Amino acid sequence: MKVAVVRTVVFLGVVYFVVGVVFGAFAGRAASNQGRVAWRWAAWALSGVVFGAHILYERARARASPRTTALHASSAAALGAFGLAVAANVYTYTVGAREHALALALSLAIWPIMTALPAFVAALVAALVFDWALRRGAFGGARVDD
Repeated sequence: MKVAVVRTVVFLGVVYFVVGVVFGAFAGRAASNQGRVAWRWAAWALSGVVFGAHILYERARARASPRTTALHASSAAALGAFGLAVAANVYTYTVGAREHALALALSLAIWPIMTALPAFVAALVAALVFDWALRRGAFGGARVDD
């Protein structure tokens, strides 16, 4: 991978991690269940915007293929999930709650995989739809023929 690609994937992985931690903290301090759910939905929405922007960047600016776009976008999402799994493990050990230690240890592998696979499929479909729409001239420009 090129340095710029790695930099982008790592940066966006950190963005996903920060969104998860910050919005999770807000959700944890919410006064009601509705407030907690609203903060979680806000985290999902912001992560979705970041994910979509990454796909558009890869296709329009970096000119990556749909498969490469999906690989890069899902890698960033998986990196964010790995960061959240690390944070969950650190938190558990700092507060002394060890009853789920094995599950949390497994989360270091499971969360990134569980995130990367559907993210890859979603990014691949989005990149293919973007290409299809671009070829049809759906963005106000001239029709692009291969």
